[in-house]
Parts: sequence; C-alpha cells; structure tokens
Amino acid sequence: MIQVQNVTKAFAGKKLFEEVNTAFPPGRRYGLTGPNGAGKSTFMKILSGELEPDTGTISRPKRTSVLSQNQFAFEDWRVLDVVISGNKGLWDAMQEKDKLLAKADLTDEDGGRLGELEGIIAEEDGYSAEAEAATMLEGLGIFDADHNRKMRELTGGDKVRALLAQALFGKPTALLLDEPTNSLDLDSIHWLEEFLDKYEGTLIVISHDRHFLNEICTHIADIDYETIITYPGNYDDMVRAKADVRVRMESENADKMKRREQLQDFIARFSAGTRASQVQSRKKQLEKLSLADMKKSNIARPFIKFEQKRPSGKQTLTIEGLTKGFDGNKPLFKNFSMLITKGEKVAIVGRNGVGKTTLLKTLLGELKPDAGKAVWGHEAQIGYMPQDVKPVIPVGTTCFDYLHDIDATAGNEQIRGLLGRMLFRGDEGMKPTKALSGGEAVRLMFCKLMLEQPNILVLDEPNNHLDLESISALGEGLANYPGTVLMVAHDRDLIAQTATRIIAFHNGGVEDFAGDYETFLEKHGGKIEAIG
Repeated sequence: MIQVQNVTKAFAGKKLFEEVNTAFPPGRRYGLTGPNGAGKSTFMKILSGELEPDTGTISRPKRTSVLSQNQFAFEDWRVLDVVISGNKGLWDAMQEKDKLLAKADLTDEDGGRLGELEGIIAEEDGYSAEAEAATMLEGLGIFDADHNRKMRELTGGDKVRALLAQALFGKPTALLLDEPTNSLDLDSIHWLEEFLDKYEGTLIVISHDRHFLNEICTHIADIDYETIITYPGNYDDMVRAKADVRVRMESENADKMKRREQLQDFIARFSAGTRASQVQSRKKQLEKLSLADMKKSNIARPFIKFEQKRPSGKQTLTIEGLTKGFDGNKPLFKNFSMLITKGEKVAIVGRNGVGKTTLLKTLLGELKPDAGKAVWGHEAQIGYMPQDVKPVIPVGTTCFDYLHDIDATAGNEQIRGLLGRMLFRGDEGMKPTKALSGGEAVRLMFCKLMLEQPNILVLDEPNNHLDLESISALGEGLANYPGTVLMVAHDRDLIAQTATRIIAFHNGGVEDFAGDYETFLEKHGGKIEAIG
C-alpha cells in the first residue's frame, strides 16, 4: 500500500496539487494521467522519495521499485547484473557471498555468514536470477548476444530497456514506472502489457500511450483541478466518467445560479416591505446555496490541421529494388519495391533497429542506397519531421521569429494563430527556442509543417514527447490531411487512427500490406514478430 496524506506541491508559484489524500492498494494498476506540465513526473518522484512535498507525508512499501531515468548510471556493469540488481536484497547477498568466497582463509564466523547468505539467495530465487533476467531482456528486445556486454556498449534505447528490466525484476511490492514504453517497439510493448497484467503488487505508471493504459490499468489517478482524482477502469473509462462529472457539476451549478437569482430578486423587491420574515427566510436559503467548486481544468488540447498548397501527382513515390545495409552486414532491406499513390497514409512498423528510420532517410536522399532507387513524383513537396526535432530548430531565436523566417510572407496574425493552436498562447509565442521542452519543440515543428503546407508528410515517431490529448489531435490531423503520409510510429492508436497501408519490418525482410492496422494484426495474430 502506498499512502498519500495532505500532500501539496508547487513550482515557481504554480500550484500543481493541494492537500492530496489518496491511497494506492496492492492488486491495482494505476495510470497517472494529466497533460504536460500538470505534475505527473513530480508526483511520481514524491511517491518514490526522490522529491519532498511542500507539505504532507508519503508511506510506501520497503520493496518499492522505480524505473531509473539515469541511463548512464551503470556504464561499467554487465547488462545481466544491472537487471539482477533490481532486487537489492538479493544483489547485496550475492555480492557479499562473492567477497567472502574470495578470501584466502574463512573464519567460523565467515562460514556462518555464508550459510545465512545462501538462505537469502535461495529465498529470493537467486539461483534462477540470471535465467529470469535473460527472459525479461529478451521480452524487451535485448537478445542473448548483448546480455554479457557492458552497459556502455549498448545504444541509448537499449539502456532504457535494461533499466526497465531492472525495475521489473525481483517481484517488487510496489512498482513506479515513468514512461516505460519509451524506446520500446510494438512487440516489446505487448510483452510488457502481458507482464504487468500478471503483476500482483501496486503499480503506478505514467504513459502517453493510450492503448497501453487501456490494456493494463484497473484505475486512473488523474491530476487536474489542483488535485488527484481516482477513477475506476482504464483510460477511456476515465475520460467518459470525467466528462459526466463535469457536465453534472455544470448543470447543478446552472440550476443553483437560477435559484440564486430568484432569491436575490425576491430579497431586493420585498426587503423594505411587510414581508420581512419571508425575506429573512430567503436570505438563509441564499447562504446555504453555494456553488460547487469549479476550479479550472489544466487540460489543453491543440488543434492540428495539415493542409497542402497544391496536390502532388497521383504517383507520389516509386521505389524500385531498394537495398541498404551498413558495414558489410546483412542489408536492413533488400530489393524492396512499392508504389505509393496520392493520399495514402503509410505506417512503417517493426522492432527497434530493423531499419525503419534508415528507410525514411534513404527515401529522402539523406542516405545513399546500396542498390535500387526511390523517385518522388510530379509536384512532390515534402515536409519532414525527424525523430529528434530539437537539433533542427535553430537556437538564438524565438518561436515566432523561427516561423517568420520560414515564411516571410506570412502575416503576424497568421503566425500567432498557428502558435495559439499549438498552445503557445500570448507571450509564450516569444519563448526562446533554446528553452523549449521536448513536447514544445514537437509542437513548434507541427506549426512549421502547417505553415509550409506540403503535400507529403514524412514523420519519424511524431508522437515523441506528446501528451495524450496532443497525440489524439495529431491522429485527427493526419486522418483528415488530404496529402500523403509516411510515418514511423510505435503508438498503436495513432497507427490505427491514420494508416491505410502498412510497411512491416521483420527478420525475414519487409512486407508491404495494403490495408489498415487492425486487419494487418488479424492477419499476423496480433504480433509483428510473427510475420514469417
């Protein structure tokens, strides 16, 4: 059980939540939700003990496991050891045992201590620890060849996966996960869902993956109105319940406002007359008739509408015999051919590292193919959004000036309108680009694409750093876009909402599937890795 009592936290004068009282009992899986800036990660740090609240107390189980956000903390550790260290009691016992066994002469006291340590290791399933850790790593997409490597030899994404395995290892009583699906491909997310569905402790997870929250959550703890409100059910259940509560409160307040006006009118008309007793009665009724607390919601949803200045030709992209590999290794894709026509929405899916981003860069001409060619059609105008957008946004300028430099003919009102639609309101439009958060940088890139109005969008994981409301708005924007889309994504709801065609990478090659994502999954039993 995690218990929260009278917790308040504010930053820079902004109150995130006030006098929160709630509990997270075992056997429940909570999604911690709220828009960017609502305080989700702050609250998670308070729960873990990393951050102190302004007021209030937190009690947590001794075996509380937290997903580490420092991927460089274990650079010289073996990957398997990083995972096993997630069970601190087991890891400490194993380390102490190794030190004792390394001694030239063991005392009777040492022998007794070795017996105690053997008991701890056996009780914590230490003799199967490496096998269990290896299974977790495999499920998360780190395979056997990497298990005995040092952490510094792994890619950044694989380090994050190893730290996730560390958090999951050893059957913790409580589990706190902040964005665990970051750096995971679709099959690894599916494995994680199955693992968490069987987890029996208290789980609290932050995620911007709506499908993931719907799959695993039994409850939602939503940060809004300067407090945390718990709803039973998954994310979609919470959205419906929250809307119902808000509508009911507004309706009740409207009725109360009408009654207040009637009472005030009676008091004003007859206060000086002969109906003094009735006036006093109305005044007492008026005092009791308080409105429900209608604190302002911090949810803000952007409005994304991609348009095109003019359409492309019907044959948007022709790919013929395209092959690309690196350093003499097996090609990531070989002799790949397809024709993409105007208006198609193509989602590129597959495990991390199989070549999805490489394919995009080869199609764009950033990488030279080993063989074959990609030819863009007549009037093709491409708007590209890389996986990491911050390096392509210049520093030393503001959001407003950045957009004005892209299109000097755009009027000030047009640029302000675009910024406002992407939640840069008022003075926020003059925010220095070097100060942008990850989510703000992505939203500014959407402003750029909406300003340029290309007829082809090439997007590499465009949902990175976005909250759930923004991802939903992005899905609507792409679905309604009249142009052509090529998109790498791991968000299943985003793919399902937009894709009309799937390019799927797997160990045997690349599949071109003409159809939506749901039909694609039905064909392959729900897993990309099952493609044979």
